[in-house]
Amino acid sequence: MPFELTRDYISNLKELIDQYDSKTVRELISSLHSADIAEIFNELTSEEARFLYMLLDGETRADVLIEMEEDARERFLKVLSGEEIAKQLITEMDSDDAADVIGELSEELQEEVLQHIKDVDQAGVIVDLLNYDEDTAGGLMAKELIKVNENWDIPTCIREMRKQAEDVDEVYFVYVVDNNNVLLGILSLKKLLLARRDARIKNLYKSDIISVRADTHREEVANIMNKYDLVVLPVVDSIGRLIGRITIDDVVDVIREEAERDYQLISGISEDVEPTDNIFMLTRARLPWLAIGLLGGILAALVLSSYEDELRIYPEMAFFIPLIAAMGGNVGVQSSAIIVQGLASKTLGIESTGRKLLKELYVAILNGLILSTIAFLYNLVRQESFSLTITVSTALLSVILFASFFGTFIPLLLRRFNIDPALATGPFITTMNDIIGLFIYLIIGRLFYGIF
Repeated sequence: MPFELTRDYISNLKELIDQYDSKTVRELISSLHSADIAEIFNELTSEEARFLYMLLDGETRADVLIEMEEDARERFLKVLSGEEIAKQLITEMDSDDAADVIGELSEELQEEVLQHIKDVDQAGVIVDLLNYDEDTAGGLMAKELIKVNENWDIPTCIREMRKQAEDVDEVYFVYVVDNNNVLLGILSLKKLLLARRDARIKNLYKSDIISVRADTHREEVANIMNKYDLVVLPVVDSIGRLIGRITIDDVVDVIREEAERDYQLISGISEDVEPTDNIFMLTRARLPWLAIGLLGGILAALVLSSYEDELRIYPEMAFFIPLIAAMGGNVGVQSSAIIVQGLASKTLGIESTGRKLLKELYVAILNGLILSTIAFLYNLVRQESFSLTITVSTALLSVILFASFFGTFIPLLLRRFNIDPALATGPFITTMNDIIGLFIYLIIGRLFYGIF
């Protein structure tokens, strides 16, 4: 059964740690997965975490550190020396995880850790990975993989694969390269097992392989692996030489982080923040869009004030202002959310902008006719003023049409200028549709009250 962390469990564990009861604590965590232990670390102080950490074996220590939340990991690493980090953690990690951990340290501590790594080759690999932008394929990849030369025979191939497999946790594919390390394809283990001893790899491998360059953005990497259902993706340099591989566990983290970032943008949070960040960082991230919302409210008030005379004469119009504003904001957010989701997942296809807008227009017309008809029937029964009935229904249809068009067009426009389209949802769309929706409603009211 999955482990469930409870308050009682943490209280009991903390009490045992305070008593330095190593035996009982070790028994308590012995059957837990590294991800479960990492969850426990997130609830402990630095000293408690250090005590628990000393009870783990080397491989588990490394796995737990990778699974920990970033702020908890940073807090924990502060109580360890550079030598302890190097010898007890980094040496047990894959190169990509080691580079991620070291990259979070200060420059001084990075140098200290690298100096204490006894394996010079491992240190060199980590330094190479640190030079890549963390948002690219190079920043995601690990150097550990299995590759064979196209000119090798079967015995040579198997012998070399055994050597390389010592450093690889999961063997998904065997990559085939030429004498210049240029990626040629992948080798099927089945073909390898069934081949004659004197067969050459060049006659066995499959050349149809998908790869990415080291400078490919991580979001594009995630889209490629999702589209082709890949569990691992090779990374090559600018001339096609094999330099690493990206596994699905790293891409899952990317997808989660991108989703969290888009959700924050949609919610009007302009920076990547965590609940544990300090008050000033949280305020700085939220304030810009709140200020824009305040400005939008002021503009809406100005629109209302410019129609003060009409509202004084026909006060019943004010009853439906919340309805018009809410419907405009909701429709706009729905339209923009669909477009943003499609742009992020690349599922919009090759349709032109005009066709996308036309499709949303048809949807808006259908929704608008249904909702405005409901509003018309309601007001026809409840209101004595036929002018108000016509005004509300017509304005509601007009606002839905405009909000749908606006919510579709703005994300596409932002995408054209290389601006994250997630900015188009949430507070921005809602605020603009509130203002313009009110303006449309009051304009239609001014016209229709003079006719009916």
